[in-house]
Amino acid sequence: MTRTNTRRRTLGALSALALALGTSLAAPLALAQSAYPTKPVRLVNNFPPGGPSDILARSVQPVLQELLKQPVIVENKAGAAGNIGAADVARAPADGHTVLFGIDTTFTVNPHIYKTMPFKPADFKPVVIMASSGLLVGVHPSTGIKTMKDLLAAGKGKGLNFSSAGNGSPGHLSVEVFKDAAGLKINHIPYRGNTPAVTAVLAGEVDGGNLATPGMIPHVQAGKIIPLAVTSAQRSKLAPDLPTVGELGFKALEQEILYLVMVPTATPDSVVALLQKGIVDALKRPEVQQRLTSLDLHFEGLTGAAAAKRLADMSARYAKVIEATGMTAD
Repeated sequence: MTRTNTRRRTLGALSALALALGTSLAAPLALAQSAYPTKPVRLVNNFPPGGPSDILARSVQPVLQELLKQPVIVENKAGAAGNIGAADVARAPADGHTVLFGIDTTFTVNPHIYKTMPFKPADFKPVVIMASSGLLVGVHPSTGIKTMKDLLAAGKGKGLNFSSAGNGSPGHLSVEVFKDAAGLKINHIPYRGNTPAVTAVLAGEVDGGNLATPGMIPHVQAGKIIPLAVTSAQRSKLAPDLPTVGELGFKALEQEILYLVMVPTATPDSVVALLQKGIVDALKRPEVQQRLTSLDLHFEGLTGAAAAKRLADMSARYAKVIEATGMTAD
């Protein structure tokens, strides 16, 4: 045997050994990476209990728990139009054990109205846009307002107090747009979430609000809130007789809310894919579909680049509105 052949055999043996070692080392690493989850998973809802995003989180929770074989806990962390809960998730390890359930305005409005933010939109990436809904313009019966024409007259006269789910919420944005477009005197009263804002209308603490349709519809059906219009492009299936703002000549007031799931940007794609599967599967179940319909929510199911583009487009639109109206979080 020549020295050259011996060297080749030695190198071949070393290569085979290296490959075997590499494979043996890679196997535990791959196993470790695929061993998600290794502990309970927190679904952080950055608004108070009882709102649509909270209901969605609690509807998805049992399906995720079944899929992930770990406890899945819904935790509400409200405040600062969703910033507090989002910051909590942004600070968490990017391993899929802390997941944000919320609405788009935390990422499409807040960065434009808060002077400082406890996180950057780039700190997150979308798992899925679960659903969307419009807003409903409604007032307390004691106001005597029955139509949008009445609302315009009152807004141009003595003025009105409107509640919202907080600074930077869709209701806050709509108030500023309405004031600018129709020249109304509307005093914005922020609350800590959509549910408290609706409660304020029910109690007569404020004259009305332009709030998430799912939270308003039950009280409209009970005759406790007078509905005037919806901000969606199409009429609500739960209130088909109620006109849209576009039908009434206020096309610029059309607005929707996106209910979404976000994770820290560095979260592995394999983890994101598993969460997507569980959430979308849950949303497609008949009992959850029925819940969506009862809340006047439209299933979206957008993921990846499509979800990111939808949010980017909304952020660009809101940036223009906010600059034109001078809206701030103060």
